[in-house]
Amino acid sequence: MYLYHFGIRQLPFTLTPNTQFYFGLPSHNEAINVLTTALESGEGFIKVTGEVGTGKTLICRKLLNELSDGFVTAYIPNPYLSPAELRKSVAAELQVDLSTNGDQQEFTHKIQQRLIEIRQQHKAVLLIIDEAQALPDESIEALRLMTNLETESCKLMQVVLFGQPELNDKISKPELRQLKQRITFSYSLKQMDADQIFQYSRHRMRVAGHATGDVFSKGVCRLLFKVSNGTPRLVNIIAHKALMLAYGEGKYKISRKHIKLAAKDTEAAFAIPGFPWMAWALPVVVLGVTGLTLFTTNELYMSYQELLSYVSRW
Repeated sequence: MYLYHFGIRQLPFTLTPNTQFYFGLPSHNEAINVLTTALESGEGFIKVTGEVGTGKTLICRKLLNELSDGFVTAYIPNPYLSPAELRKSVAAELQVDLSTNGDQQEFTHKIQQRLIEIRQQHKAVLLIIDEAQALPDESIEALRLMTNLETESCKLMQVVLFGQPELNDKISKPELRQLKQRITFSYSLKQMDADQIFQYSRHRMRVAGHATGDVFSKGVCRLLFKVSNGTPRLVNIIAHKALMLAYGEGKYKISRKHIKLAAKDTEAAFAIPGFPWMAWALPVVVLGVTGLTLFTTNELYMSYQELLSYVSRW
């Protein structure tokens, strides 16, 4: 595709949460700091929320990659599971064998043995659940019961929940208030602003192999912010399409036209804010000029009507 054209080795704006391209946006760095602090202090429940496409899974992967050897991790990427399925998934991640028809009592007994064994190795168990807003209510309660396993001095299992804002609504239900009270650290991810998009695009182009990363100007990034609302996933989609358009035209810089066309082709993109005053300002200016001429009243009226028709089509 456009790799050779731009002198890069790999696609810079893919949707895969590749930690090689991790930029370290302020919001992402703050989330990592909150997670690190909470985990080091041995807190039971930690929650990170963010709108679709704000980088939750990327942060999750980043956390998994950078955890010290002092943690044994269990990762559940698809939590739409019944309580029994959730228990089996956690057991499998922690290498615990359950019988085919094992009940909660067997699970609790074997998991507790495994957790104590890990603790005796001077390690901590971390359960990470991505897309946690999809957890059924009864499975959330089963999750809470898992964290009841503890010694006199510490929890035997820490839990990090990554989810969309709907997760906040879910755990605010009266029947789930016990879990909400156990969440000691939480963080809400933010979207990027225009300047961050500019720095983000340069970073990704450089990581992909571009000599300078100077492909998206600040003006272009301001427009990219408007059509993406600063959501990293939408930025990636639109930037990728813009690079394809520039390649098709033999251009080495992205223009506002490329962003507009790419946004128009992206269903989730936001409409470019209009300037409704222009529909009135333009006729007024033109009328001021034409008023200096010796048009008749009828001719002036017709010119104004034609101009309004043109502006409305524009």
